Amino acid sequence: MAIAIPAIYRSTIGKKAVMAVTGGILVLYLVAHMIGNLKIFLGAEEFNHYAHWLRTMGEPAVPHRTVLTLIEVVLGASVVLHMWSAVSLARRASAARPVKYRSKKKSHAQGYATQTMRYGGVIIAVYVIWHLLDLTFFVVNPKGADATPYERMVADFDPSRWYITVWYVVAILLVGLHLNHGIWSAFQTLGLRSPRSHNALRSLAGTVAALVTLGFVAVPVSITFGWVS
Repeated sequence: MAIAIPAIYRSTIGKKAVMAVTGGILVLYLVAHMIGNLKIFLGAEEFNHYAHWLRTMGEPAVPHRTVLTLIEVVLGASVVLHMWSAVSLARRASAARPVKYRSKKKSHAQGYATQTMRYGGVIIAVYVIWHLLDLTFFVVNPKGADATPYERMVADFDPSRWYITVWYVVAILLVGLHLNHGIWSAFQTLGLRSPRSHNALRSLAGTVAALVTLGFVAVPVSITFGWVS
């Protein structure tokens, strides 16, 4: 049986709106996750307490890990819809332009943004899978499930594992580029952009992307260089 898809989603505007809304959900998650990660600078006790709180949110009103599981379901659905919309829009754009543009005037800036979003998105997806295997399922973490969250994080970015830090930083830089372009595109899709707000929204997109990037990079770099141990 074919899955019924609402007519609004089948339209280009609908797909862009879904991308904007799901992207907004993911941005909010990234900001919250970044703030949580930065608690590592407050010491092992604070960081471990935060990690424990994530799994006990809502208790005793709801069972253990219920709220966190619901958040993960929403995030998973957002990622799927975001990627599905992106692929659908790319295919639609390609079908509408069977012959490549001869003019190369627009290819530099727009082509760069397109390639960054496309291939950066693939690398980010791979990074998310690795991140889950590392700090959620503990499959690739040096300390495994028996260690505390603080110990697992520190072991992950130990100086001897500098290549993991490099991989993490590269992935986060791509997240930053993805955020900058994605937030700006969302403003346009949602009709918030105007000649008066153009510069302010551009700055806002760049600032959010830069802060998220720096916030995530600060933790692994600090551990690798021995500022957190």
